[in-house]
Amino acid sequence: MAIQNQDNLLSPAEEAARYLQNAKEILSEKAGKKDGLYADIKYVKMAAGTAYSAALLILDEYLKQKEGVKFIKPKSIEDYTNRVRKYDKKLLRLLVNVYDELHIIGYYHGTRSVDTIQTGLSNVTKMLAYI
Repeated sequence: MAIQNQDNLLSPAEEAARYLQNAKEILSEKAGKKDGLYADIKYVKMAAGTAYSAALLILDEYLKQKEGVKFIKPKSIEDYTNRVRKYDKKLLRLLVNVYDELHIIGYYHGTRSVDTIQTGLSNVTKMLAYI
């Protein structure tokens, strides 16, 4: 597969979808599943981090659309939640869930739970509809 420079070729939604697809590929090709648990936590953490990055790309674009020229990239999860809260409570709930499922439980704690990670991926997919 040839490596292409994809800078400025993909829209923010396409780039976030690409991150999400990469996370799913890491899980399916490398993490290994048995009895509802992932076998290799290293790849679960990698995939969770990648999917969480997709969520942040989505949120950045969403806030750019809402705030226009006043947009400044948030520096913390508290900043994201406070700003998203002003515009959409459903997106806020998705953000809080994704933060817990993918960033804290998946990336930091390295859960082996397939259900937890799949729920996080599903929530990021729902977030895509906002941009």
